[in-house]
Order: sequence, then structure tokens, then C-alpha cells
Amino acid sequence: MGLDSKTPFPLDRIYEMAEYPNYEPDPARDSIAARAALAGEEPLAYAYDVMMRNDGGGMIHVPLANYTAGHFDEVRKILSHPGTRVSLADGGAHLTRVADAATPTFMLMHWARDRSRGEKLPLEFVIRSLTLDTASSYGLNDRGRIAPGFLADINVIDFDNLRLPAPYRMFDLSAGGQRLLQRAEDIVATIKSGVIIFRDGEHLGNFPGRLVRAGS
Repeated sequence: MGLDSKTPFPLDRIYEMAEYPNYEPDPARDSIAARAALAGEEPLAYAYDVMMRNDGGGMIHVPLANYTAGHFDEVRKILSHPGTRVSLADGGAHLTRVADAATPTFMLMHWARDRSRGEKLPLEFVIRSLTLDTASSYGLNDRGRIAPGFLADINVIDFDNLRLPAPYRMFDLSAGGQRLLQRAEDIVATIKSGVIIFRDGEHLGNFPGRLVRAGS
């Protein structure tokens, strides 16, 4: 993204996107403005230098909502509310700015294991939020738990080593259009209806799923 002196995003609320990003950074220590001051550089110049890394592939992190306080305490309250569902409503949009597919991995990694700037969420709660609660909200009552009669949709995860590298750009859409992709490390296998479709992040060429329509 371009930056100028009239940018609507203050540089004390914009952050470097590291190889393994910290999505709950401390504005006083981790922002572009703070790091530029530490380096004795002008903040806008520092921001452009960040984006010019890796042959122009460097990225900056611009939290657009729920981060005005510089931490996730309020977000934790939202996630803990019984009416909240962890889901997405604009899949396929904002492909050059947001990598929403990383949400489940982030929930497990950050909220259940790594959070250091506030209280975590119980692992059991996070798993249920990502599986049974979301499935039942959409009427997908044949999935979301491991039990007789349910679809065998299972992720096998090395929880202690689960990591989320930074997003990266791919130009693989029509007419060379770009999108952001993001991989997860140490998801051992993904199983759909009892068939392994991914192993160690690589697709095995199996397609056991089908299109699900309302009422089907």
C-alpha cells in the first residue's frame, strides 16, 4: 500500500509484517513509528524501506478494527460471548489485502497457546468454536464433532509446533490477478469424510467433498 503525509493510518498504529507475524503487537514498542525512532529514521522512510524488502515484497500490518487500544482484551470479550461465531462473511473479497483463511490457525495458535499480553482462551473452547458451534449455526448438523454418524472431517495438528508464517502474494488468478495466500506449518493431515486430502501441507489429489446447498 502507498503511504504519504496524509495517510489515514497513523504510523504509531502500523506494524512490520515479520516472517512469523505478531498479530498483537505493542504500539509503544512494535509500531513503525516506534521502530523508526529507535533506528533514528523518519517514519515514512522506514515504512517504505520495510515494503521494499525481499525485492519489493515486504509487507506492513494495518489493523483496521478492534485494535484501537493496542491489544486484544476487548476482542477476547467478544470471542467469549455465547452469541459469537468464528466465521467469515466475505470470502473471496479483499484478496490483495487480507488472508482470512488463516483465522482457524490463528485462533488455535494465538488464543489457546501463545498470547502473552493478556488472558488466553481455553483450548477446548477454541476447538468447539471452530467446529461444532460454527457447523450447527449453519445447519451442518452432520459435522463438527467426532462421533458415530458424523462426517469424518478431522485435522491432525502438531499443536506445540503449529506456526503461521506471513502471507505471500501469488499471481495465479485470471489475467494475472494477484491474491494473498498464507500457509500453516505442522498441520499433519486434513481428512475429509474419512479421506486424507492434505498431508504436511501438500494436497494429495483427493476430492471427496461436494457442494453443499441450503436444505441439502
